[in-house]
Amino acid sequence: MNTMPQIPNLRLLFSTQNPSFLLSSLKPNQTLKFTHHIPPKPTKNLSFSYPLFTCLASRKPSSKSFSSGSLKQSVSKEKKGVSSMEESKKLGISGGFNKKRAEGRDKSGPKDLKLKVRRLNPVNTISYVQILGTGMDTQDTSPSVLLFFDKQRFIFNAGEGLQRFCTEHKIKLSKIDHIFLSRVCSETAGGLPGLLLTLAGTGEEGLSVNVWGPSEFKYLVDAMKSFIPNAAMVHTHCFGSSPTSNRVTLDNPERVNNQIKLIDDEVVKISAILLRPETRGLKDESAIKSSDISVLYICELPEIRGKFDLEKARALGLKPGPKYRELQEGRSVKSDFKDIMVHPDDVLGPSVPGPIVLLVDCPTLSHFQELLSIQSLDNYYTDISEEKHNVVNCVIHLSPSSVVNSSDYQKWMSRFGEAEHIIAGHQTKNIEIPILQSSARIAARLNYVCPQFFPAPGFWSLQQTNHSNEGADLKLCKTVSAENLLKFHLRPYAQLGLDRSGIPTKAGPTEIINELISEIPEISDAAKQVLQLWDGEEEDAGEGITSTESDKNVTEEPWLNHNILPRCLEDVTRENVEIVLLGTGSSQPSKYRNVSSIFINLFSKGSLLLDCGEGTLGQLKRRFGIEGADEAVKKLKCIWISHIHADHHTGLARILALRRDLLKGLPHEPLVVIGPRQLKRFLDAYERLEDLDMQFLDCRHTTEASLASFESNDNKDENTLFSKGSPMQSLWKKAVNTLDGNVSYPVMKNLKKVIGEAGLENVISVPVVHCPQAFGVVLKGMDRVDSDGTIIPGWKIVYSGDTRPCPELVEASQGATVLIHEATFEDALVEEAIARNHSTTEEAIEVGNSAGAYRIILTHFSQRYPKIPVFDQSYMHKTCIAFDMMSINFADLHVLPKVLPHLKLLFKNEIVDESDDVEDAAVTLAA
Repeated sequence: MNTMPQIPNLRLLFSTQNPSFLLSSLKPNQTLKFTHHIPPKPTKNLSFSYPLFTCLASRKPSSKSFSSGSLKQSVSKEKKGVSSMEESKKLGISGGFNKKRAEGRDKSGPKDLKLKVRRLNPVNTISYVQILGTGMDTQDTSPSVLLFFDKQRFIFNAGEGLQRFCTEHKIKLSKIDHIFLSRVCSETAGGLPGLLLTLAGTGEEGLSVNVWGPSEFKYLVDAMKSFIPNAAMVHTHCFGSSPTSNRVTLDNPERVNNQIKLIDDEVVKISAILLRPETRGLKDESAIKSSDISVLYICELPEIRGKFDLEKARALGLKPGPKYRELQEGRSVKSDFKDIMVHPDDVLGPSVPGPIVLLVDCPTLSHFQELLSIQSLDNYYTDISEEKHNVVNCVIHLSPSSVVNSSDYQKWMSRFGEAEHIIAGHQTKNIEIPILQSSARIAARLNYVCPQFFPAPGFWSLQQTNHSNEGADLKLCKTVSAENLLKFHLRPYAQLGLDRSGIPTKAGPTEIINELISEIPEISDAAKQVLQLWDGEEEDAGEGITSTESDKNVTEEPWLNHNILPRCLEDVTRENVEIVLLGTGSSQPSKYRNVSSIFINLFSKGSLLLDCGEGTLGQLKRRFGIEGADEAVKKLKCIWISHIHADHHTGLARILALRRDLLKGLPHEPLVVIGPRQLKRFLDAYERLEDLDMQFLDCRHTTEASLASFESNDNKDENTLFSKGSPMQSLWKKAVNTLDGNVSYPVMKNLKKVIGEAGLENVISVPVVHCPQAFGVVLKGMDRVDSDGTIIPGWKIVYSGDTRPCPELVEASQGATVLIHEATFEDALVEEAIARNHSTTEEAIEVGNSAGAYRIILTHFSQRYPKIPVFDQSYMHKTCIAFDMMSINFADLHVLPKVLPHLKLLFKNEIVDESDDVEDAAVTLAA
């Protein structure tokens, strides 16, 4: 194999105007030999060989690194992972990345799974309804309700955060047979993609599930096929009508008056009543969107037949045998010794009526007017004496307080007699009680050690709020405020009623910190040392940061003095730029880390979102509080999405819907969303349900070449990463398209305007190596002028998205103020990183070092590292590990790396969780 001269680092390779001469003599699997990389430990050799485009991957893993059961398990789930380079060639992995995965050719087709068939026991069973408190503290989404049976599970509403909630509280999603939506919109269905991903990745084949809703949402589920494997496992049932038609879309439903029967088996009958807002006075009924149709669900358990009377059976001429069972099951039989038919009522005692539960979603008083006119509910009211009524035991109200607290609604509630009413709509008092207690506990601990980077969560800032008048008018019937995990038992009958035993105990910040100090006594000194970093800020800010005790093991690179403050940070204030890391995990949310999302706070100039995984809005509200998050959403200038994988974009619709509602009636422009072209199909499907008030722009139209074309009004077909002659040119079937003058040009004009208002020079998408149409992004701040008239260059933030180290990203990151780079895997798992087109910790840091980035923030950690990833502190001298809710102000960048050793102390007793390997198990990209 030909060899190359040694070169000191990647900066030489990628800073040249024409680096191709360095690569032209290389074959696909040939290696580059570097004499210098990340500061090594003294005992290690300084020279390593790396595959082309690994960009200095971590040290070669020892054989024992790949002997663990967790790695074998995770690789077998993918069915394409590698444990040796020989195996990697079979998968088309060459040159340090998985070519098939990058081209989208690593997927199997969707499987048409059969629905699960379960043996049901209608008598000897446990059953209850339970409040799943998603959104109760953040008020960003509708709570879910679980209807539990021994052999079946039904979930009503799947708002964002449901998947994470079930992980936190150990609720097994694999048992779910049916999901019912009370409305089809982002508030009730935002968690559906994540939930379906989890089910798709369960077991060898994935699991099938029925999804029911009142609107035609099949096209929404079809649009999810671009990022959900086994999408055919979703069986959609739309039982509603289009907004302007009375046609029911469910095939041959059994309908009595307004009541539509959906499920009728041995253990439960579930029916639905549609509620539409009044249209009287409206000139155009087509103004009613599909998302305006809501549902009242009725869940009826069968009656329990009375005790079998043996004496009566003998007297009627029956001998012991199978006829006894037939009578108990409700069938008549012929007497053995008499010429008569014996009926169940002849030998059974009095039956016990089956419990009945109503779930009511009445979003407006306009819907309530239709609710009053529903005749089929007459059978459940106690104030109608003409005929025997069905006794309702529990009514769960998902309606907002503006509806529930109205006098007319209160009178309607009282018509159900002694039924227990659970008020599950948003209530202010629930803001103080974090639903995700594990992440809240971590946030409180981080806040104690470093409040500068981890401000107090928004929900703890509202503890003095007065809620004494909330619900004061609820006097006409028995009501109880919903609490997280509150149960109402249905079976066994002896336990019928409320059960608060499962409600989590409340722990405030004081209790959490006392526990922390007891567990790690030295943490108090660490918090004082962190504070001292800011006490010396005036001396250090202009001269660089002096060495502290925590730096003794940090080896500086000889060619980079990281203590020198970049020119762009001179005279920076706390009102310029703040990076808020809302989600720092990968694949799917865990107890401690949500999926990818970064909030760029430009304060008075607005804000941007880089990626928007499920639960992003909830994270914003946990960080800024309810009102603060609303303001942040209103001030958004742009949302940028890196690629189509679900953990990077499924929180988008909820953000857009909230912004639409907040700005309704106010003059504003649609929000620009920049993303891969596959994302538009998903957003278009959502917009058939509800208006998202957005403009879409393909990432390819914001590459450097396309922006130059836009500026010069030159419609040339430009290529960047995959241009002719590039070793990676085949990863895209088509390079950057010319701008569509009819569609893209006006959006580009609007984008240029809004980012200019935000103080940005440009937003540039950078093609990277992960999957088809995967991008990183560069945000460039405008130049400033100081008091002396000297020009201060603008700052530069680079976000990698998901990627293998690649030359395009290194080039784009040259001189970055902050590089936010994914570091999914630890250094020992470099081959798994190659198989899945992710980066290791050391690779991510070397990209930043090679580009001369001032600060590097590592994020997107595999969920096998539940609290803190594995890293080597000896090369973290200008790098920090990201945590959820971490807020990094540009005025504090000079102390950022100094904080990491103190944060690490918080997790000194933690063990990496390799038994629960969820990384990428379900996240597989469709073409």
